[in-house]
Amino acid sequence: MNNTIGEPSAQGIILIVDDNPANLQVLSSFLDQSNFEVWAARSGEKALQRLENGDLPDLILLDIMMPGMDGFETCKYLKSNPRVQDIPVIFMTALSETSDKVKGLRLGAVDYITKPFQHEEVLVRIENHLQLRNLTKALISKNAELQKTQTQLIQAEKVAALGQLTAGIAHEVNNPINFIAGNLNFVEQYVQEVVSLLHLYQKHLPDPPDEIKTAIGKNDLNFLLNDLSKIIQSMQVGTSRVTEIVSSLNKFSRHREAGKKLANLYEGLESTIMILGHRFKSNGHHPPIKLVKAYADLPLIECYPGEINQVFMNLISNAIDAIEETYKNKDFNEISQNPGVIKITTEVIKEKVIIRIADNGSGINKADEAKIFDAFYTTKPIGKGTGLGLSIAYQIVVNNHNGKLTYNSMPGEGIEFILELPVR
Repeated sequence: MNNTIGEPSAQGIILIVDDNPANLQVLSSFLDQSNFEVWAARSGEKALQRLENGDLPDLILLDIMMPGMDGFETCKYLKSNPRVQDIPVIFMTALSETSDKVKGLRLGAVDYITKPFQHEEVLVRIENHLQLRNLTKALISKNAELQKTQTQLIQAEKVAALGQLTAGIAHEVNNPINFIAGNLNFVEQYVQEVVSLLHLYQKHLPDPPDEIKTAIGKNDLNFLLNDLSKIIQSMQVGTSRVTEIVSSLNKFSRHREAGKKLANLYEGLESTIMILGHRFKSNGHHPPIKLVKAYADLPLIECYPGEINQVFMNLISNAIDAIEETYKNKDFNEISQNPGVIKITTEVIKEKVIIRIADNGSGINKADEAKIFDAFYTTKPIGKGTGLGLSIAYQIVVNNHNGKLTYNSMPGEGIEFILELPVR
């Protein structure tokens, strides 16, 4: 008779839903002989109850004319349930009206079997639809695999391109800025010597000719001498700042490193923050975005530093984007009352480093939560994002570093991403 539920079957599992015991007996016996595992239900209600938990059938034979919940209503419930909606449904009916067939197909059925049954026809239809379902599953799996491979290739290309770009910029800027910084020291020394010489002249020639007195009064020599010193100091501060940025670009790109290295994550975080520093500043549209750091002592982490830096870049720039999105249609004063805040928190728990990057933007809608790490999915306006940032970050953390990337979000209250990385 029927196979025991849970045992493997060569052909698949068929659920027959029919209130007629004779039909159940005939179909069960025939399909059992054809090497199918057969489940039976005497009503639509019992069929739905059976499908709530546990294993699922590969195909459902569903009678239309049943007391209580008929086949049409049962099919409607099946196709509205994500757990079972992809299971092919074949209606069994003695109805011959085209309108009934159209109604069933619109509800999601894949085929009809007309009573009285022709066993060979039933078998061929079942086998064809099982084959179609298996092919569809294989295509979906292959498509997911191809999409994953595509994302990984794009990720590798972006990491390489970003590393080359930042390394190239750092290299091109490094030489001229070192030249300027080095010569500024000499300029400061020479200016001080010229100023000392002028003071010496003033000391020994207290009463210069009228022409020199006029020039001194016109140009305010004392002001020029004092301000010149301040200008040189400002230029030295500026060149130091550029030198820091070049250093950050080098640390960010890590273009010379191959394989996993022991890295200080704070170097990557701080270099990323410095590169994005201009986006934290105030402009004509909004006040500065506040950056809050709550850093713990972190050990060196075995990782691909360039890839982890890219994760930091994606998460922090996304946080800035989210805050800027909330600024739309608000004036400067309104924003000032509730300014943007990004908080970065770190800690170590059981040989794992935890980094939390939180913002007070608009958060994620419930409808978007399941897709947040999907490749090419984005909630940003057209031209603003590619939908790859979070997907690539997820691939880097989970696949390349055996870590975790999760999030907490409340719509309208912001989002917090939690990055977990094993120390080794």
